[in-house]
Amino acid sequence: MNMPLNAAPKPSVLASPVVELRQYTLKPGQRDTLIDIFDGKLIEGQEDVGMTIIGQFRDLDRPDMFVWMRGFDGMDARTNALAAFYDGPVWAAHKHAANATMIDSDDVLLLKPAWPGAGFDLTGAQRPSLATDENSIQNRPPTGLVVIQIHHLQPGAEADFASRFEAETVPLMTASGADLLGAFVTEHAENSFPRLPVRADENVFMSVAGFDSAEAHARHKAALAASPAWQAQLGLTKPIETLRLLPTSRSRLGR
Repeated sequence: MNMPLNAAPKPSVLASPVVELRQYTLKPGQRDTLIDIFDGKLIEGQEDVGMTIIGQFRDLDRPDMFVWMRGFDGMDARTNALAAFYDGPVWAAHKHAANATMIDSDDVLLLKPAWPGAGFDLTGAQRPSLATDENSIQNRPPTGLVVIQIHHLQPGAEADFASRFEAETVPLMTASGADLLGAFVTEHAENSFPRLPVRADENVFMSVAGFDSAEAHARHKAALAASPAWQAQLGLTKPIETLRLLPTSRSRLGR
């Protein structure tokens, strides 16, 4: 598991100030096909033009969903990197095979760290290289569970919610065994790469937490449910979205 936010401070690397959360609905039975293409063909091509591929996952509760996150050094850097990749040779070579697995790829949140230091710290989070024996990569079981929770807020409420979450909820998470890996709010800057839509009208706070197992997450949920401070969170416009995610063999986050 990568370094939690509630651990002792250390220098951060690859803590992207702009992050996309991307949720793809796939054709039945096509998730492993897309993961093979993504992990084997598309990671390095994106990182070569300036993106950070933060993590990619199987959704435990939705067998036809592929969830992944990538980061950028800023909004201008995002525009330039996306243009370079989607107009470049790597995507040209593999887009037809990748797109053939998908029903929808437009469920995207554009995000920024919720407070200073709340971005992902990927220090030491190395993924297996392509030179690693393919069988050893494919047969390695995923380690740990990554849980994303998306809180839908009233417009303008993100900063206050983030402040209360940092002060009140992070200690509860720590006490119940969760590693807070990142916390984000909506980035309201204009989507300057409209070829890839984002959910522009959303106002969300998103937490990303790591657990050793699904059982550890269940114990964490029970502990929070019994906490008056957790139950006192107000201002949500719809139920919290919870994504229980298993990292693929080449995911940085969650290893």
